[in-house]
Amino acid sequence: MQVAATLRYARISPQKCRLMADVIRGQSVDEALRTLSFSPKKSARIVKKVLESAVANAEHNHGADIDELKVATIEVNEAPTLRRFRARAKGRGARIIKRNSHITIRVADEK
Repeated sequence: MQVAATLRYARISPQKCRLMADVIRGQSVDEALRTLSFSPKKSARIVKKVLESAVANAEHNHGADIDELKVATIEVNEAPTLRRFRARAKGRGARIIKRNSHITIRVADEK
């Protein structure tokens, strides 16, 4: 049984978020939460909240045992970007691109 949790439009670039996603992919939930707790990166805090949500979904909606769950898949996709302009010399403008992410985590039983 796989249970998912999704965070859409997270204000972090997918490239930065994929660094933490690659670290916890395939780990048990307990080990993944421990890894994310001690990481100083902003993406670790965001991914940890989504993982905790997926575990809560599995426990509440499907009665899964938390000790047997593992991170089955984790996807970090690009969301629509925010485009801003910054004033530059001689009346010009420079584009600033603020990237967003969609994060999806699926947890599954180890069976």
